[in-house]
Amino acid sequence: MFLTVDELYTHLHDETVAVISRDTEAIPVAAIDAAIAEAKSYLHDFDTAAIFSAEGEARNALLLLFVKDIAVWHFVNLGNACIDMELREKRYDSAIAWLRLVQKGDLSPDLPPRTAEPGNESPIGKIHFGSNPKRGQHY
Repeated sequence: MFLTVDELYTHLHDETVAVISRDTEAIPVAAIDAAIAEAKSYLHDFDTAAIFSAEGEARNALLLLFVKDIAVWHFVNLGNACIDMELREKRYDSAIAWLRLVQKGDLSPDLPPRTAEPGNESPIGKIHFGSNPKRGQHY
């Protein structure tokens, strides 16, 4: 598993997790699953199966940090128990901003690229499109 419930304790206190989760793992696991799904939606150019099946030291540390931030954001929204929501919101926004930069191609993280599926040997590539800046001519 890419991220475990025990690893959320680096971002939240034990008692906070216990209060929100009501001593069941279903709520934090749902938050982790939502965070991974959200991160996958931004990383479509990478091999998400390989990225999110990695464990331990094989995981990308920066991506792990941001997935934790997103998971904690989803988790604390389930119950507001003595948590600095301003800090959590800033960390969530920072994680999403990083994922958007990766998605646009402005950042190149150390993640495995997506490869062609067996049987479908067509190359995978991006299509960039746009136009020239609007010209305003005044006479």
